[in-house]
Amino acid sequence: MWFNSVEQLRQLHVTNQEVQQLVVARQAGLTDPACVELVRIAHGREEPFAGGQSAAALLEAGFREASILQLARLNQLGVWSGEAQAMRLAGLADSVVLAAAARRAAGQPVLSSRKVADLQNAGLTQKEIINEVNRGATDAEADEIVFRRNYAAGGHSFVHQRGLRRR
Repeated sequence: MWFNSVEQLRQLHVTNQEVQQLVVARQAGLTDPACVELVRIAHGREEPFAGGQSAAALLEAGFREASILQLARLNQLGVWSGEAQAMRLAGLADSVVLAAAARRAAGQPVLSSRKVADLQNAGLTQKEIINEVNRGATDAEADEIVFRRNYAAGGHSFVHQRGLRRR
């Protein structure tokens, strides 16, 4: 870490446990300013910073640094980061994950990561998925959307095969 960042961390009175978390995040590729910001966010809630492993896992899944900081601001960097990582690995954009995280942080109903991935597999665009998340769609509604999409695509008919049956 650069001297300036180390000095900022000293002013924040980081503990040894927090330093260990910062080392994990820094080794994963998080920049010095982002590390300092993560500590500031945690200390702003009067909590120790314990999200180094979560931040590292999200970076490895392809999240942008700004998205990780946004998850930390929403207080969704801890336990929920595993689900966020799964959503990102399923090919969903950071914006979709952040929309779900914002609803979750607000205590509003939100689609599960599996159903969001199902919507993507059914052919919805990222923008359409964000609209469904922001609308507060339930998992049952997502199943209905997937069913209607598949039905409209022709996945509703049987193929009659002609010919003799083999014995």
